[in-house]
Amino acid sequence: MVFFFASEASFLLHKADVLVYNDLGVGMQLMVHCKSRNDDLRVRILGYRNHFEFKFRPQFWGSTLFHCTFKWNGVSHRFDIYEQNRDIRLCNRCLWNITLKGPCMLNSKTSKYDICYPWNAGA
Repeated sequence: MVFFFASEASFLLHKADVLVYNDLGVGMQLMVHCKSRNDDLRVRILGYRNHFEFKFRPQFWGSTLFHCTFKWNGVSHRFDIYEQNRDIRLCNRCLWNITLKGPCMLNSKTSKYDICYPWNAGA
C-alpha cells in the first residue's frame, strides 16, 4: 500500500506553460503584471507581438489561479490568465493574445485565437 500527502501528489499533474502575447497593435507597448496567491511574476513590458512566458505545476486540488493586470495608453484591465478548472482541459501550453477588446486563447481545434473572454469586472 502506498501513502502520500496531497502536497506531494502535485507531481502527478503535467506542468502548465502560459504565453502572453501583445496583440494590441503596431507601436503599442503592453505592461503585464501576473501573480498567483504564492508567486509574483514581476512587471513586464512587451512590445507589439512580443511575449512573456511562465511555467508551473497546477495544484492537486484544482485551485491554481494566476491573474494579470494589463496596462497600455492609460487603460488598465485585469484578467485571470490561468484558472485551473477552466483551462486544464483546454491546454497544457496556453497561448494568449491580448487585444484591445480582451484576451483570446489559442484554440487547438481550430488553430485560431477564437476562445475569447471579457476582462474581469472591476478592473
